[in-house]
Formats: sequence, C-alpha cells, structure tokens
Amino acid sequence: MSGMAKNRLPGRIVLLVVFGFLYLPIAVLVMLSFNESGLPTSWSGFSTRWYVSLAGNSEILHAAWNTLVVAIFATLISTVLGTLLAIGMETRARKSNGLEALAFAPMVIPDIVLAVALLTFFSRLNVATGLHTIILSHVIFDLAFVCSVVRARLKHFDFSIVEASRDLGASGWTTFWRVTFPVLLPSIIAGALLAFTLSVDEFIIAFFTAGPGRSSITLPMQIYSMIRFGITPEVNALATIVMAVSATALLLSQWLNKEQIQ
Repeated sequence: MSGMAKNRLPGRIVLLVVFGFLYLPIAVLVMLSFNESGLPTSWSGFSTRWYVSLAGNSEILHAAWNTLVVAIFATLISTVLGTLLAIGMETRARKSNGLEALAFAPMVIPDIVLAVALLTFFSRLNVATGLHTIILSHVIFDLAFVCSVVRARLKHFDFSIVEASRDLGASGWTTFWRVTFPVLLPSIIAGALLAFTLSVDEFIIAFFTAGPGRSSITLPMQIYSMIRFGITPEVNALATIVMAVSATALLLSQWLNKEQIQ
C-alpha cells in the first residue's frame, strides 16, 4: 500500500500545481475585493465597502441592467431555437455531417472572427447597432451550445414512446408537450443556464456589435473600460460578482446535465 501511495504522490503534486495555477489568481482577486484599503500589496482588514460602492455607481448599475436584459432575451430565444434544432437534427432519417458542422460552427469559430462577421453583416444590412444586435449575436453564439446539450439527452431518448403516443391517437403537439418535453426538460434547463452564463461573460462579440456611446454597454465592457486606467477595488468586487453568477449558473447546468443523462 505504501508503494502505491508513493506512486500516486507525483500525480497528486502535478494536479495540485495545475489547480493552483488555474485558481490561485481567482482566489487572490476575491480576497482583494474584501480588502478594506483596496491595495494589492497589503491586507488592512475585511470590509464590504467596495461592494457598497458598486451599489451607488450609476454606470455599473446601468451596465448590469443591460447585461441582464441581453442575457435573458438571448437565453430565451437560443433555448427555443436550440431545442428545436436538436430535435430536428436527431430525428432526421439521414444524418448529414455538413449540417452538423454548420450548426456547431459558432462553437469552434474564434470569437473575434464571429464578431467581425456579425458586424459586417449588420453593416451591410444598414442595421443600427445596439442592445438588439448584441442579443441577436449572442443568440447565434449560444444556440449551438444549447443544441449540443439537448442532443446529448436525445442520444439516450427512447423514441418508441413517441411512436406509442401517436399510435394511441395523440396529436404531434400533444405528444411533444406530454411525452417529449418532460423528458427533455432537464437538458433544456441545463442548456438555458449554459447560454445565460456564456451571455453574461461574453465580451468580444458584444464589444463589436454594441452601438456607439454607453447606452448599450454591458458589464464585461464596463470592466474593460475600468481596467484601462488600472485595477481598482471596485473592479475586483465587480469581477467577483460576475464570476459568482456565472459559476453558479454553470454548476447548475452541469448538475442538471449529469442528472438527466444518468
């Protein structure tokens, strides 16, 4: 047993180093957001003054509202379209690799390429940019992720119960709402939470497709504009809040996705 423990020790050390490299900077950021002095070099005591300061900052509150609006609408639209796309692709008699590559292209295309393409598209159509263009852009980005999550559930879905429902006289609409939808609901919620997380965090696409001025600025864009002049305690607090919201939604998504596959 002692020999086996010694053999595992190097692997555990490597794992510890990797996780430390990944999460130690995040832990430091969270810790500094509660530092009373706000200095990155010395700890002067625990305080929530920087979070209170955020609550009184009108620009940050406006950016937070914009982020919430964009995330909610992008999540709702991409969840509906992504679910329908997943069902359509999975129930096709003939599978098409070209169709799958096209559907999941936004997941693999670099954000900067997708952002430039969307900006060019809106410009060619003479569409004024603003929150509505950010929402549409996030829908395109999120849709593929929702589709992939729902399709993972459809891989284990017994389509014979759909045929049984139709044989018993149920219409296609009734079969969907009473048979298909309840089974897919956990994966749909998981996909929606993932879409919400991606929309809250997304910066590059929002930066390119936002309108002029500050009327359509989102929280990631607000953080970027703040750190251009140096890291401040408010930035640490704001980044901690955004990270907490995103991590919570992502963990719920992963938990739901794991539960519905088992």
